[in-house]
Amino acid sequence: MDDTVHIASLVVLARPELLEAVKANLRLLDGLELHQQSAAGKLVVVLETTDEQQILQRIDLINNLPGVLNAALIYHELLDPAGDSQ
Repeated sequence: MDDTVHIASLVVLARPELLEAVKANLRLLDGLELHQQSAAGKLVVVLETTDEQQILQRIDLINNLPGVLNAALIYHELLDPAGDSQ
């Protein structure tokens, strides 16, 4: 069994007037953390998943949330079960 953990960082651009609603919807997603935000509607999001396909699915899901203009992958890292980078 592969216990690799995928950590991905995204920048999400949302309509500023819908920022609170976008954040509320993002908080409903498993394995997602909000780290930074700006009043201009920019959010830094970190995902923790078990494979790349889940990252792609979450990006598609985020891009389709009401008020989201774009979600872009910025960083992706693989960690083995011991927590070391691969």
